[in-house]
Amino acid sequence: MLTYFVDSDCDFNLQDCKELGCKLISMPYSIDGKTTYPYVDFKEFDSHAFYDGLRGGILPTTSAIPEEEYRNYFEPEFKAGNDVFYFHFSEAMTMTFGNMRKVVDELLAKYPERKFYEIDSKGITIISYLMGRDFFKLVKAGKTPEELVEWGKKEVDHYAQYFFADDLKFFRRSGRVSGLAATMGGLIGLRPVITMNEEGKMVSVGTEKGRIKAMNRLVSEVVEKGDDVKAHGVVVGHTDSPEVAAQVADMLREKFGADLEIRIIPTNPTAGSHCGPNGVGVTFHSKCR
Repeated sequence: MLTYFVDSDCDFNLQDCKELGCKLISMPYSIDGKTTYPYVDFKEFDSHAFYDGLRGGILPTTSAIPEEEYRNYFEPEFKAGNDVFYFHFSEAMTMTFGNMRKVVDELLAKYPERKFYEIDSKGITIISYLMGRDFFKLVKAGKTPEELVEWGKKEVDHYAQYFFADDLKFFRRSGRVSGLAATMGGLIGLRPVITMNEEGKMVSVGTEKGRIKAMNRLVSEVVEKGDDVKAHGVVVGHTDSPEVAAQVADMLREKFGADLEIRIIPTNPTAGSHCGPNGVGVTFHSKCR
C-alpha cells in the first residue's frame, strides 16, 4: 500500500486530509518560547485570533522539525509494509528537509523493500494547496507513484502565486524574501508584491501604492500569466483579511466568469508568522512561474 503525506505549510488542514485520504505533517511555530504544532496542539486554526496577536506585537518564530518527528511520521508506515509519498512545500525555504532526508535514508536502509516518493511544490501556502488538490485528483484517478512524480517534474513550474504584504517587519525579520528594500517598511501605503520563483524562493517583483492597486496587480497577473485557469480553479489566500480576499475573488469572476471555481482560505500560522496580518494572495495554473 501507499500512504500519502502533505504538510501544514501547504495550507492543508485536518478536514482536507480526511477528504483527500492523506496524513498531515505539522510545521511548528513558537511564541515566547512555546512551540505549537498546528492541528496537533489544536484541531481548528483560529486565524483571526492568531493574526490579531501579530497586530498586537507578537512576533512568532519558526523552526525545522527534529529528526525524531519525521521518524514518528514515516517509520510506522514502513514498518506496516507501506510505501510513502510526500507532497511538500519548498525545500529551498527551510533546513527541515535536511533532517527529513537523514531519517528517510536511515529508514530505507532499515526497510530496504520500502519506497519513498516525493514532489517538491517549490511553493508554500496557497500555491502548494492548489497544486496539491490537482495532485490528489490524479491519485484518485489511479495514477501510479512513478506517473505522479513525472507529473510533478512537468507541472510544478506551471503554477504561480502572487501576494501582497501589509507590514514588512515580519519579512525583514525572517529574511525570507529577496529584493525588498530595507527602508520600504517606512514608506506609507506601499505594498510589495511577492511571488515564488523557479527555485522555490520568495522574491519581490515590485510594489503598488495602496490596497486597490495591489489587488488589481494580483488580478492582472492571473489574466496575463494564466493557463487553463478555469479548469484548475483559483485559490485566494489571506492573513485575516477575508473582506479583501472576497473582493479579489469578485474581481477574478468579472474577468473569467461567474462559474470560476475559487477557494478562499486563511494562510496557515507557520507561514503567516513570516507574512504578517492583512495580506492577500492568489494562485493559479500558469504559463510559467
